[in-house]
Amino acid sequence: MSPSTKIKRDKVRKQLLHDIKTRLDIEVAKRNDANELSQSRPDPIIPAKVHNDEYISLICTMFGYGRADAIVKFLFSLDFSLLDADEETIKNTLQHHYYRFQNSQDVQAIFIALSRLKKVDTLEQIFYSGYQQEHNVIEGINSVIKKIESIYPYKSRGYRFLMGSITTKRKGAGALKRWMMFLRWMVRKDHIDMGLWHLVNKKDLIIPLDTHTFHVAQKLGLLQRKTYDLQAAIELTECLRGFDPADPIKYDFALYRLGQERLV
Repeated sequence: MSPSTKIKRDKVRKQLLHDIKTRLDIEVAKRNDANELSQSRPDPIIPAKVHNDEYISLICTMFGYGRADAIVKFLFSLDFSLLDADEETIKNTLQHHYYRFQNSQDVQAIFIALSRLKKVDTLEQIFYSGYQQEHNVIEGINSVIKKIESIYPYKSRGYRFLMGSITTKRKGAGALKRWMMFLRWMVRKDHIDMGLWHLVNKKDLIIPLDTHTFHVAQKLGLLQRKTYDLQAAIELTECLRGFDPADPIKYDFALYRLGQERLV
């Protein structure tokens, strides 16, 4: 490629990104509205915002897969006061609750694990112990998972799917979408996100990459990677950081809605 061709290509790319940023900024302003969350526009953050609690929010994100209306219906069927109940009460109350890949024992397990953890420390402090050294949110997530595994070593396929596992690589690893969504809710503060945490900088967050966002980002030219994995989430975040270094994932909800509504 000749130098002049490269210059022209870079100029076109720069203009394209400028146009995309302009469009996304408009979408962010439009979507940052409480009316985006309603019975007709369901989202797992709806039941989470009712309680405004980090432990309840984590449960809401852990079950945040599948159809949005089914997720919200299931979450509203749960009695979150069980996080402060004894374990026998948790087991008896949740013996008929199940959701997709999780049977009733898996649902009971997440409540028991988090009820034990809640007596030990806040999720923010546990996360911060792993995050603080290098401001690495993946290490923060690993810290929470390790603590949960140590405090309640329950194992099953459904529970492992729900909780995830320690992440030691980026390429080929799961995108950690539900964990990243939890962090978005906890760290950012606007009409959508709750901003309950104060020790984590929103500039360090990684986009909660779901299939809608993944395909929209590819169509817009924001993501070149073809594999849906953690590396793709990091690369998209780096691109969005060029739009807003202080708050790159403010674009997440707008990108998700664009994909969900098939506007791109």
